[in-house]
Amino acid sequence: AVQYARAVGCPRIHLMAGRVPLGTDRAAVAGEMEATFIENLRYAADLLAQEDMFGLVEPINNRITDPRYFLNTPHQAAAILEKVGRPNLKLQLDLFHCQIMDGNLSRNLETYFPLIGHIQIAQVPGRHEPDSPGELNFPYIFEFLESLGYTGYVGCEYAPKGDTLEGLGWLRSYWESRGLQHGGTSKA
Repeated sequence: AVQYARAVGCPRIHLMAGRVPLGTDRAAVAGEMEATFIENLRYAADLLAQEDMFGLVEPINNRITDPRYFLNTPHQAAAILEKVGRPNLKLQLDLFHCQIMDGNLSRNLETYFPLIGHIQIAQVPGRHEPDSPGELNFPYIFEFLESLGYTGYVGCEYAPKGDTLEGLGWLRSYWESRGLQHGGTSKA
């Protein structure tokens, strides 16, 4: 992964937490899985530090997306990042997963903002474009991220209802609502 990231100039790598083994009680293996994950994160962080890269850990909801995925909430991720103690490990906060597991996005964004290394979005519950019907108010969320000082990228991890250009129509509308030109250079 480091070689590929170096080749394409990507300074961040998603470090997966793994899945609870089939037929195993989550609570029974949680301690061992966390210890293994922490050890693996330290190893990865040290390798990534040699390359000036960051590792990202992403809580993935276990209610809809993957019932067996080990890392499920920003709270769990923050506790693990604290135990690992490496400055080049950050939280990859996917608002789709966060909303499903906990809701309270504004407060979670404020609380975990110092740990955030990347944001991902998709509408809840359909996991489609931000302007599709659903629970999340993305114009508010984008303005809130700006007010917090977020300057990173916002990854779109959703299933478009149509083709790619049609699926990015919401972005053109958002840019226009902010007085930006289509294809502008601002990260807004």
